[in-house]
Amino acid sequence: MSVKSKLLIALSLILLTAFIATSMVNYKVTRDAVRAELLNSSLPLTGKNIYSEIHSAMMRPILVSSSMANDTFLKDWVLLGEKDPAELTRYLKGIREKYDFITTFFVSAETDNYYYQDGILKKVGPRDPHDVWFYSFLRSGKEYDLDVDTNEAENNKLTIFINFRVEDDHGNLLGVAGVGVNMDYAAALLEKARKQYKRNVYLVDQDGLVQVHSDKRRIERYYITKAGGIRDVADSILTPRDKAMSFEYDWDDHHVLLSARYIPELEWHLIVEQDEGEALITARHNLIRTLAVGLAASILIIFLCLVTVNHFQERLERMAKTDPLTGAANRNALEEGFALALYRGKRNDDPFSIIIIDLDGFKTVNDIYGHLEGDNILKVVTDTIARTIRPTDLLARWGGDEFIVLLDGDTKDAKALAERIRTAMLSTGTTLVSLSCGITEFRPGDDISSMTQRADEAMYKAKFKGGDCIVTD
Repeated sequence: MSVKSKLLIALSLILLTAFIATSMVNYKVTRDAVRAELLNSSLPLTGKNIYSEIHSAMMRPILVSSSMANDTFLKDWVLLGEKDPAELTRYLKGIREKYDFITTFFVSAETDNYYYQDGILKKVGPRDPHDVWFYSFLRSGKEYDLDVDTNEAENNKLTIFINFRVEDDHGNLLGVAGVGVNMDYAAALLEKARKQYKRNVYLVDQDGLVQVHSDKRRIERYYITKAGGIRDVADSILTPRDKAMSFEYDWDDHHVLLSARYIPELEWHLIVEQDEGEALITARHNLIRTLAVGLAASILIIFLCLVTVNHFQERLERMAKTDPLTGAANRNALEEGFALALYRGKRNDDPFSIIIIDLDGFKTVNDIYGHLEGDNILKVVTDTIARTIRPTDLLARWGGDEFIVLLDGDTKDAKALAERIRTAMLSTGTTLVSLSCGITEFRPGDDISSMTQRADEAMYKAKFKGGDCIVTD
């Protein structure tokens, strides 16, 4: 049995044993203890479980919207003048169908066109009440936000929109992209929680306006800052905090206990309410309910531990194949990449080549400006090469100021790529160093040593010519 398995089993036993023991004690408490347990444990724990479901459900559309906002296709399409709307329509429709969103959209800051999965919906304008969200979002300066509104593209169906700012590489606004999630799905989550936990659950924004509720009549109409009873504690509820907070208030002969949890990713507050009188009726069932909630919490914690362990394990594996200074692949990763290229070459008879790149004048940089500046130069070179090569090419740091690019293609392809790298390096404005490149193509019987030796010899010929040039063996 692995150490990871032993750790998870031990964690499970500790969590379950501790929770069962605590539940047995809580089961015997008095009426006052039931109230204390609701305020300090049960309601916050319910909120935590519901928070996990909502967080899980909403993070996917947020991540997809973020991916859209950073998609080079979308940016390039806008920068090229929005010439082919059908191209963008296919892109939006593909995302909608892949993730089953109710809508996907892009609003252009240049043309004011509102594109969605079926074409151009309209042109947005500051006088259209439906477009207030767009200008409000732009003024906010936020990277993204969530907005509950009617969906004009879907017969005014109530929808949660995730809006992401789209900017070019210089920070100039190109527009707003995002997706729309069916409000029915979010409301169903809360309705499920209400039935499961016998508690009233809803989400409000920073102003106290209800955004998601199982009772749709309250959405975008009900402010907790104006409602009877709860308005007395509304300001405290709406103060963002890192942990769940408990409150209580009286309304219409009912004493209500409440737990509020802030969700920073959504900038909304999750509220879980419990009528104390109803809780006392079900006190005899408290043990069973607490055990069920505890089991769910334990599973969640174990799952998070497993995810964390796997995350750091993957991180260690990446570190074993990555140069710590530049982030380029190291020799281990290069050897694996060479073995894969060799296999493909033999199987498909496809040529592949390597380029050895050496920095001219790098020693002078270290001697005059210091090693810190030298490290910065190495990082600039790495970033420049990484941006220039193809996704299928592999960039590795070979030595102090030497880099290797492993690529599919013959000597001609390699020379063209090397020239693009030299040109890209010149465009960075870095004049302290230049690049000498040596190129060789795979030959039958080659291994990584023989290929790098030939490329190295070609690179030294380039240096002998005065540097800043390309030589093929």
